[in-house]
Amino acid sequence: MPSNQGSGPYDEVFNNLAKIVEDIVRNMPESQQARVIGYTIITRHAAGGDPEIFQAGFQDDDREIPYEVVESEDEIYITADLPADPHNAPYAEIEPDRVRICVDDCITTVMLPHPADRIHSTYRVHRGVMDITLRKVRIG
Repeated sequence: MPSNQGSGPYDEVFNNLAKIVEDIVRNMPESQQARVIGYTIITRHAAGGDPEIFQAGFQDDDREIPYEVVESEDEIYITADLPADPHNAPYAEIEPDRVRICVDDCITTVMLPHPADRIHSTYRVHRGVMDITLRKVRIG
């Protein structure tokens, strides 16, 4: 989603480009492991004006940690793109109705669409990505 939507002649092109990139990744042979969490496109005007920046996949607040939520029948998966070189080890606080992704002084809260079983939920950090797997609580 472009950050300066509606202000440039190419906004629709960049929005379509974001959809194309998502489709390419989704259709890759190893698509279950591949994720596009966000990207930045910087354009230069031919007339020599200032560059425009279009961001996709990021929250509006720079202190928010970008993440994606995917849901299956039994589990909820959260993938977060962590900042480079944190001072402390990133961690996740898993609660039945939310997950807090904590990196140094940045905390991003993800509200869950279904209650999670804290005991059978896990997270792992590897190469700047946090993968959180939450088992859904079975109701009934």
